Amino acid sequence: MTIERVGVIGGGLMGSGIAEVCARSGSQVVIHEVDARTAEAALERVQTSLNRAIERGKMSESERSGILARIILSTDLDDQTDRQLVIEAATENEELKKQIFSDLDRIVTDESAILASNTSSIPITRLGAVTARPESVIGLHFFNPVPVMALVEMVTTVKTAEATEQRARAYAEGLGKTVIQAKDRAGFVVNMLLVPYMLAAIRMHEAGVASAEDIDTGMRLGANHPMGPLELTDFVGLDTTKYVADVLFDEFKEPLYASPPLLTRMVEAGLLGRKTGAGFYRYD
Repeated sequence: MTIERVGVIGGGLMGSGIAEVCARSGSQVVIHEVDARTAEAALERVQTSLNRAIERGKMSESERSGILARIILSTDLDDQTDRQLVIEAATENEELKKQIFSDLDRIVTDESAILASNTSSIPITRLGAVTARPESVIGLHFFNPVPVMALVEMVTTVKTAEATEQRARAYAEGLGKTVIQAKDRAGFVVNMLLVPYMLAAIRMHEAGVASAEDIDTGMRLGANHPMGPLELTDFVGLDTTKYVADVLFDEFKEPLYASPPLLTRMVEAGLLGRKTGAGFYRYD
């Protein structure tokens, strides 16, 4: 069954990017936000991204208009009732996500609908367990910025139905994404590898081994990474990085996943990276 009606819960950086690529593919998308102001901010993020595509000659004005016409803003979760695929992209908070999945289970009427989470760390089994349809629950983890990054991690649980897996993969590939599959373990593939790397850089800086600038320059020029680990932490958000690290540490009890004291103190001080204007670097 072709998926044409998609819901996205949360219109932040990730949610607005997911909504954009779904609408670009031809799907009608309902973006849910908590209030009208944040919903309008989500649409503005999509508009800004599309305007950049026009400036680069990668999209016409008529294509932009068609994409925007397929996006509907909503502050009422009941507007998700007829969706064939709902992708939850709310704040990385387990209790919040569980409540969303419980509500969606009650609201979405299509028995074949897929309930997906964009979580970067929380085990999908826990989200499926609060529903009466765990066989329809799956992880679809996109990467930021969604319109640019080619990867989607698909995370299946011991209860995810094969039909759910096949339809979710087909849809993600139809968005032009490369899909890799992971078992339902905290962090999946990318963050199980990436987070220890970022935490190691923080510990190195905390110990005075090298400055933030030199650590990042070393990895950019020595390993050909597009962004150094501390720059990346600022980009992701120090609070998000710490949250994911805490989830991983809770799951595996491995010291390499433990949040360094410097990271903990910076989060407590509100130095969260680019979104607050300061982290390991300062931003105008």
